[in-house]
Amino acid sequence: MNTVNKKQVWVRETKFGDWFLNTDTWIVHVLRRALNDLQRLFPAGKPQQFETILDIGTGFGHSLLELDSRFSPSKIIALDVDPDLKIKTAEKVQQCQAQIDLLVCNAAEITLPANSVDMIFCHQTFHHIVDQESAIQEFYRVLKPGGCVLFAESCRRYIHSFIIKLLFRHPMSVQKTDMEYLKLIKDANFLVDEQSVSRPFLWWSREDLGIWQTLTGKVEDPNTREETLINAIFYKPCA
Repeated sequence: MNTVNKKQVWVRETKFGDWFLNTDTWIVHVLRRALNDLQRLFPAGKPQQFETILDIGTGFGHSLLELDSRFSPSKIIALDVDPDLKIKTAEKVQQCQAQIDLLVCNAAEITLPANSVDMIFCHQTFHHIVDQESAIQEFYRVLKPGGCVLFAESCRRYIHSFIIKLLFRHPMSVQKTDMEYLKLIKDANFLVDEQSVSRPFLWWSREDLGIWQTLTGKVEDPNTREETLINAIFYKPCA
């Protein structure tokens, strides 16, 4: 297992990874499926419209279109450590109704004022972050009281699987289980309700891509298996 220095802010993706993030498989089966699940997890009575959304790890900008259409924000702040953010997102930015502000910075050192965003969307990005403790504290700092985080993340079992290590690049020593992610979130003083947490065990997140279940009709016991994914909505306490 490789080690990383917390001063390192970026593990550059492979060419295959960059290609995959622009495929329909990524958009339909990863991004949209996660958002569909997250919207289902909103507590009853909580708003699902947000004035300002911070999108952590915007990448090629597919998330901008989804956030724009689903939540009708006035502004989306697209954050990514990649200096090519403007080039990669140009087409998607033009298609959004919301104002799109591009912010090239490290998620562990967000250059935004405290209490300045209503919602944070962090989808398949947190496992790329080296200094995860600082990043979750930054999420708390920039979020307004009563604001929420939509968090959809791959867990250690998935990132440490052979096929993912072969095709993608990640800071391997910082990967966490679902329970370790929840502890990190709670330790940052976020409010987490177990009813707003799900652990989808999707075919693409398994070491064998779901072949064993297809052949046998059996699935691992959710009470004993190590999870591959976690989706959660959690809130910053109101002042």
